[in-house]
Amino acid sequence: MKQRMIKTQTLDMNILEAGEGPLVVLCHGFPETSHAWRHQISALAEAGFHAVAPDMRGYGMTNAPQDSAQFTVFDLVADMVALVDALGDDKTTIVGNDWGATIAWQAALLRPDRFHKVVAMGVPLMGQPPVAPSAIFPATDDALLYALYFQQDEAPAELDRDPETTLRKIYYAASGEAGPRLPGDDTPNPFGMVSRRRGLLADLPDRPVSWLTESDWDVLVSAFTASGFTGGLNYYKNLDRNWQLQHALSGLKVTILALFMVGERDTGLAIPGMKEMIEAMPSLAPALQKTQIVTGAGHWLPQEAPDVVNQAIIEFLRG
Repeated sequence: MKQRMIKTQTLDMNILEAGEGPLVVLCHGFPETSHAWRHQISALAEAGFHAVAPDMRGYGMTNAPQDSAQFTVFDLVADMVALVDALGDDKTTIVGNDWGATIAWQAALLRPDRFHKVVAMGVPLMGQPPVAPSAIFPATDDALLYALYFQQDEAPAELDRDPETTLRKIYYAASGEAGPRLPGDDTPNPFGMVSRRRGLLADLPDRPVSWLTESDWDVLVSAFTASGFTGGLNYYKNLDRNWQLQHALSGLKVTILALFMVGERDTGLAIPGMKEMIEAMPSLAPALQKTQIVTGAGHWLPQEAPDVVNQAIIEFLRG
């Protein structure tokens, strides 16, 4: 696996890559970097593929535009098209987890001529809601949904204060190790309701996860100590703007071959209606080959269950 900077038509991007053969682009989520795909990069390379994981826009050593309005899904899909161009390929498989899954679905929807297979983890393909997300997300006088909190000025100030503690708390609370995440069992969740008075981190346990080695942890903490969390939070600031822009795509379906995976203990499965959304995906993605639920895993599926994820991706690509 090697790291290099690559100049594209939209950004200078930092990438991790290995292998030769058909291209596979891997998109990470929040708060991660390209290093989140280290297990998949090596496995895909050994299986005969050219695996490339970029630091996404605003993360790691990739450029972070100052204007938060330049973080829409259209900007992020454009980054992936520009990356494939810069690598000299015509078509690729796109893989994503968390926000990376959203970008992967949108890339499949917008550019099936460039992305011929899609693997999404954690976030299912969803239809256009009748109103903007900010009008749907719950908020009370005492608390608001994390996606609304991440749009507030208080969020980067809180998360940037101590990046190591921020990452340790978010990673543990969203992992399968935090608990079974059953109704009423009090499994911690960083992607739920956030206290307006205490913020996000105060109510999360401060424990490490077992699946990050000391060196992997150092890479993650160093990246966010250098970059801060603002770039990743800008994705959330564009949720309503994305909804407006996506009216242009009304009625489109994902027609390319697709695979969906989710951890049994993923925080997203606790969202009301999420299981019904997953079951409804074939109506939006007619070529969806499989929905796979991974026992015991949480939100960080590629890192928590790398062997299962690697096998599933490689079988999907070869099939």
